[in-house]
Amino acid sequence: MEFSRTHGRSNQGEGQRAPAPATRHPPRATDNARALHPRACPCPPDLVRGVQGGGVVLSSSGRGGGAVEESRRPGGAAGGVDASMVGNRTWFGGLFNGSSKRRQVSAEKIVLDLTPIQEQRLQKLKERLNVPYDETRPDHQESLRALWNASFPDTELTSLVSAQWKDMGWQGVNPATDFRGCGFISLENLLFFARTYPAPFKRLMLKQQGMRAVWEYPFAVAGINISYMLIQLLELNSVRPKSLPGINFIKVLTEHEDAFDVLYCIAFEMLDAQWLAMRASYMQFKEVLEATKQQLERELSLEDLKGIHDLPAYNILCK
Repeated sequence: MEFSRTHGRSNQGEGQRAPAPATRHPPRATDNARALHPRACPCPPDLVRGVQGGGVVLSSSGRGGGAVEESRRPGGAAGGVDASMVGNRTWFGGLFNGSSKRRQVSAEKIVLDLTPIQEQRLQKLKERLNVPYDETRPDHQESLRALWNASFPDTELTSLVSAQWKDMGWQGVNPATDFRGCGFISLENLLFFARTYPAPFKRLMLKQQGMRAVWEYPFAVAGINISYMLIQLLELNSVRPKSLPGINFIKVLTEHEDAFDVLYCIAFEMLDAQWLAMRASYMQFKEVLEATKQQLERELSLEDLKGIHDLPAYNILCK
């Protein structure tokens, strides 16, 4: 396995690409995966084993995550990351000041008696977890095509098995191999993000904001890791959650049937913000994911949490 060379399309402003070296032209969408970076190397063994133990492998290629030719490159219309998105690793816990000022409670004080609507929505969500991605199913194929169309509406997908997928940050030419780590719900999460919050989705996918790393995290495969992380954090594979984040999530699910998918979008924004704050690079992805999980755990432990909009981090999704 090798890393691909790309400029990551870290735009300086609307409709502009990041500048390429004078002797080269920016790669086309279909060419990103074909041009190897001069520092190409095998995928590190610890990443091959999977970030969360869920069978997901991180790979860096294409527009959705890869190498840029400078050590860090500014993105976004403002020409750089907001002042709050740089600094040491203590920044992330302090970004959402509301969570530090609101009380957290212990799960031991909560008696979990589910209402009929909670039972129904929780069961429906658990059923989604048990659906593997099946590349022979027409509805799964259509969802995958829909993800491409939402991501690159001006570029035709030549085939469901294509090097074009590397532009989005998949490991290889067939995303089906990556979905095995988490199932169909990880595709549903990405598609929900692309359709519901198209501007943040493309900003993260194209790495348009902040000083980006030489080796960026691959967008699509990072998304699968986020799905897996949320399932573990919320204890969705258990009969009943015993931790406060899992218990409070059921309360949130009462108010918002699509709470899991929205929380996924929030978590993706948090992960990218953490990535920028830590000035992280490829080998630090596991550390960044863990920091994101810890911040989510704190926010889902707030005493007055009733709906998804009560999460302090919800604000970064809507900015």
